[in-house]
Amino acid sequence: MEEIDAANALLREKGYAERDLAVHAGPRGKALLKGNKILSPFSDDAALVLRVVRELVPTDAELGHKLIRPADLRAKLG
Repeated sequence: MEEIDAANALLREKGYAERDLAVHAGPRGKALLKGNKILSPFSDDAALVLRVVRELVPTDAELGHKLIRPADLRAKLG
């Protein structure tokens, strides 16, 4: 749960409202990055979702009117 709280704090710092992009607890210990600014939910271990939020999610201003694609996030993870 610490990772989820930390990811949500980072998203707020990056300018996102909770309805636009937030991390939620998912089934089987997973975390879900979801909201209006992502094409479909990104689901993985909470630590990895925190890393994605920290390193790969742009600020709301940088993203503008575009949507984040989960496939692009996975590709950037390597």
